[in-house]
Amino acid sequence: MATAPYFFKETRLSLEPSTGAYIVDIKLPTANSQAWSQRQTSKSSRAAARSDASRATSSAIYCRKHHGFPKAFLWRVLGGDNTILSIRTVDICKPKKASDTNLILNFHFQHPIRPTCVALSDPSDHDALSIFALDTANQLYTIFLRPDSFRKRSFAESGLGDSCKVYQPNAFRNFKHPYRLIAVSDDQLVATTSDGGHILFNKNTTLNALHGPWKETFYNAKGWFRSMLGGRGDMDITAAAAAVQTDLGLNNASFLFTVCLDHRLRVWNLNNGQIVGIMDLLNATRDPQETGKWQLDASQTNLIRIVGSTEGKRICVTYSPVGSGEFKFWLLETDHENSVEIDGIYPEVPFIPTPPLGSDVWTLADFSVIERPPSHGFRMWLLWKNNVAYRIQELTFLAEELPHTWQTGWRSVFSDTAVPTAQASSPSDPTDPTEKWLQLILFPGRFPRTTIEAALSAYEGAIGRQNGTSSRNGQGIAESICSAIASTASLNKTSSGDMEHEQFRASSETQWRKFYRILLELDKPRGEALSLSYESESGIPWVVCADSVSAIRQCSELEQICYNPNSRFQGSNEGPSLITSGLNFLDGFSDSMLQICHSVLRSEMFEESKKTDQERIQFFSDKAGFWRQISDEDCAQVTDALGQNFNLVTTNLYERLLGVCDEAWDSEHPTEHPLTELGRKIIVGAVQDMAELQWNVCFSQLILLVHMEFEFDRPEDALHHRVEIGAVYRNLLTCLRRLELVRWLANTQILAPLPKADRSNSISGGSPAAPKRQVEEHRVITALEGNVGHLLGLPELESSPSETTSSIITSIVVDLCAPSSNIELQPQYIQCGLLVRDRADLAVELSPFCDEDPFSTYVQGRVYLALKGFTSAATYFKKAAYGMSVPQADTERHSSGLLDETEWKLLFAGLPRYYAHIVSLFEQQKVYSYVIDFARLALQFVNSTTEDADKARTEIQCRLFSGAIATSQFELAHSTLVTIKDHALQHSCLRALIQRMCDNLHNSEFVELSFPGLQGAVDEILAQHCRDTVDVITGVPYHQILYAWRIKRNDYRGAAAILLDRIQKLRQLGEGDQVAGDDILDTAVTKQYLMLINVLSCVDPKQAWITTEGPPRPMTASTKDVEKRRVVTLADIRKEYQDELDRIAAIHNNQFGFAADDEMEIL
Repeated sequence: MATAPYFFKETRLSLEPSTGAYIVDIKLPTANSQAWSQRQTSKSSRAAARSDASRATSSAIYCRKHHGFPKAFLWRVLGGDNTILSIRTVDICKPKKASDTNLILNFHFQHPIRPTCVALSDPSDHDALSIFALDTANQLYTIFLRPDSFRKRSFAESGLGDSCKVYQPNAFRNFKHPYRLIAVSDDQLVATTSDGGHILFNKNTTLNALHGPWKETFYNAKGWFRSMLGGRGDMDITAAAAAVQTDLGLNNASFLFTVCLDHRLRVWNLNNGQIVGIMDLLNATRDPQETGKWQLDASQTNLIRIVGSTEGKRICVTYSPVGSGEFKFWLLETDHENSVEIDGIYPEVPFIPTPPLGSDVWTLADFSVIERPPSHGFRMWLLWKNNVAYRIQELTFLAEELPHTWQTGWRSVFSDTAVPTAQASSPSDPTDPTEKWLQLILFPGRFPRTTIEAALSAYEGAIGRQNGTSSRNGQGIAESICSAIASTASLNKTSSGDMEHEQFRASSETQWRKFYRILLELDKPRGEALSLSYESESGIPWVVCADSVSAIRQCSELEQICYNPNSRFQGSNEGPSLITSGLNFLDGFSDSMLQICHSVLRSEMFEESKKTDQERIQFFSDKAGFWRQISDEDCAQVTDALGQNFNLVTTNLYERLLGVCDEAWDSEHPTEHPLTELGRKIIVGAVQDMAELQWNVCFSQLILLVHMEFEFDRPEDALHHRVEIGAVYRNLLTCLRRLELVRWLANTQILAPLPKADRSNSISGGSPAAPKRQVEEHRVITALEGNVGHLLGLPELESSPSETTSSIITSIVVDLCAPSSNIELQPQYIQCGLLVRDRADLAVELSPFCDEDPFSTYVQGRVYLALKGFTSAATYFKKAAYGMSVPQADTERHSSGLLDETEWKLLFAGLPRYYAHIVSLFEQQKVYSYVIDFARLALQFVNSTTEDADKARTEIQCRLFSGAIATSQFELAHSTLVTIKDHALQHSCLRALIQRMCDNLHNSEFVELSFPGLQGAVDEILAQHCRDTVDVITGVPYHQILYAWRIKRNDYRGAAAILLDRIQKLRQLGEGDQVAGDDILDTAVTKQYLMLINVLSCVDPKQAWITTEGPPRPMTASTKDVEKRRVVTLADIRKEYQDELDRIAAIHNNQFGFAADDEMEIL
């Protein structure tokens, strides 16, 4: 058998859900107790979540036959004690407008499940799924699930009720021991037993409860009595290791084909329980004395497959693991339901599979045979295992060409077994080592959180950090890892006093590698293959592993070249030679040299250059300087592969190579069937692999191109004389730029809100008093899923019979990576979506990819505004001003929800409104200095041609005024205030300005402001504040401010009136007796009297009077309410001042009345 070339590629997917809200845990009853609990307690739920993340002991994919979406279901037996049966859907696409079926149902059994006794079926008359399972207590569970059970948490959490039934088979109570369970239909089950027989379960359709839900029928080739004697549970030699049921396309036929431990194929007629055929598994004649040599192991359960769709005819494929292993092909024919003819196909030809190359010992663990559409023959898949490693092989054949195809037609599935690791750090490394290791460990889909946490706990135990688990409560997983690593290293000083940065870096690097090795060891068992399944609807093979699944897709043309370096590309081996030479040449670079080359490449990709192509290539060579480190041997390898002076390299060869990297996929109906969440994850995983491969190829070709351009003996031998290196260089940069964006999107994780159908609104446990359960309302997805996932879908396969789902997925992935892709990746809109999700830190990483069109520039301003980079934001906003303000006839309003309808109306509507929009953005951030700047700009462009100019001007003036008072630029606020034409708004702003200045004690500045036309309003506002003020000691000194305001404007009588009001309020506060200085007569009241006398003395004596409301001092009961308003002259004030002095003196001489209303006697 020839070496199998790589034609397929596997995409490994973690089974960790994107959110814990998808997990629903259901506790099942037992036959003895029907106590039911729809939902476990929170503690049990957490334990169930951890169990779900653990490895499965048995797992497979079941595809429904009678109904559509959801069609494929993955079942897994979980937990160390096999007590959890987990069911989820694994459809890749769905009908339009259909809801995703994302929920994972974890059924908790009271007793361990028998891993080989789980069977699924779908009723022909109901859109549902039937699950049958036997536990170690020999209880038969029947669970009936509707599709909505996988869509709505409320549906799943409401309880199964009668949908779950438990039955204790009579046969298992005494002497029968089940080994395998097969679902013939929803109404019929077959359980093979350890004694070589089987039990047929037919659903009891009568309503008589005494007969039970199932009718049991026993069949055994040895007879009833002998089967009882051998019923201790030991496997009899006639026991079935593998079994499969078929009706051969006849309505009333039902045959059970069993591969028994004695290496024989037995055929049972399930209608009468008779054996209708028995033969050797290879149809060979054996020596009866060598029975042990041919005996099979009971753990080898994947030994027979039956395929075909012709009525009365099937192809049976059996596998004998004895010796080196051999397949046998049988033709099954029948014309009635009682017998079947079995004839070997090519009986003399040994169909011995060839294991994968290498020194390892490989064991065939599973295989699958599928009939392709009419006239396309069959396809066979083989699963080889070596411990936890596995390999897949494929053979497509026609029955009449099988012997020849068996020798030459095998193809392999490429499995990337390389262990990824972080580049070694160096002192010149621009990236922090911690960041590189975290990117490696937290790469989307690489390690589940439970595995990382387990590795962290093991690492903390290894370094003696016993309290690590408790100390990281509330920390994220990244912070917890960094904390553990940092606890092992410290930054010390040398003897000379310098910091030992290099020693600290090396120590940290060592600890990171130790932790990573622990993580890899814990992750290895997750990849152990359990079964090989084929999803008939999509035509995609699946490798089901302990804690992951791998979807197998067809390789792209570039992948086939890279994985098969000796293959031919478009009729020659020039393309593979060029690609292989570039990759090998790059492998010789050190990590530090790669970092330098990446740095130079980044500037070439993202910075505009005015250099010629030749100058750019020269610049790259000079800056990277990789020629200093390459050896003569490296150069010789390139010359050997590409010829002297690289004669193999031509412009046409580069064009063909670049064409492979730029394959756009054009489908008439690309989204006929939208992808499910699992389908999008497959695309993301495949894009991660494809983009990384294409990046390495393009980057290595760029380096190789620069090397070849300057590697010549004579100037006339230079590469640019016969190859258009400038065009090649530019095209490679274009490919790399697209790939860099795709890699970023596929490798960056974000939070997305859950669809409403996936959110829980139910009450825990069904109790009205129980609190609502807290579930996650977000899921973790990649930026690629979040931004282009809705654009991805599969066409109708009938419309393109030459294509399969496997090849279509590859076409979608190649198209996403191509610069001329039909799917536009517009960074500015992706940034908008990230800003809506409050991830400006991620949005800024996309800035280098953005164009310089007005909207992109505006979005950069929004990004830096969210990052508090206000100076940069202002620069971008000004740069985008003209383009974002010019009216356009048809404006595309796409912003991923960043701009609402009101904001869109301010854009493309003139500079005043654009700047008004920018003002509102800075105002939301409370950056009032830029509010002022952009408000001034907006006012400059308001003119008579501006629509609603007065309204726009007033609104901008109001914002300018608010910014001015917020930054205490009161002169600007004052000048803005007096220009406002809306009197009501002007008066409101005036109050705000007065309030702000008075509260912040800018009294002298306030008094100096002129307020043209508003002086009366200012006086009235201050007077109102004075009237409202009660505490004139500790509050805002409005009386003093109004006094200064009136004095400044020569209103002496007004100033005197406010002083008299303050005197009255001081008396009410009891401050008249409080000494304010060294002199006992110096009080707050007497000081105010002196000021009052001085002010009135500045007025003409005839005008030296004021009016006051209320008495000048506390009144007695007899004068209460008599005086309301009176005139007070300067003489009255002087008399009152003297009376106050006499009163204070009398108090200090103890001359006062004994009662509250006694008149004081002055001596």
